[in-house]
Amino acid sequence: QVQLVESGGGLVQPGGSLRLSCAASGSIFSINGMGWHRQAPGKQRELVAAITSGGSTNYADSVKGRFTISRDNAKNTVYLQMNSLIPEDTAVYYCNALVVVTSRREYDYWGQGTQVTVSS
Repeated sequence: QVQLVESGGGLVQPGGSLRLSCAASGSIFSINGMGWHRQAPGKQRELVAAITSGGSTNYADSVKGRFTISRDNAKNTVYLQMNSLIPEDTAVYYCNALVVVTSRREYDYWGQGTQVTVSS
């Protein structure tokens, strides 16, 4: 079994910054892609940013230049640095990881979500 635990959400004023973390633990052999997604009230969940095991990244157009995704493979952790936050970034943020478990099978695991609210 594998668990993803997110942290770092909260309330921030427009123009502020937050850093989200997501740590994976359990029966992990290796982790391939990792990503951050978000879901605002009344909207579908959308991909925010993704990163491969080799460090290649991909971003939604709405966050390019403001958000940075990174990972620490030794800690099985992915981060999302969010700068210049705007009210439209308000959402529940979820991380996911494509985990190869000890049986060498790959599964897509998700975190429980962390609330980010951008408001004055």
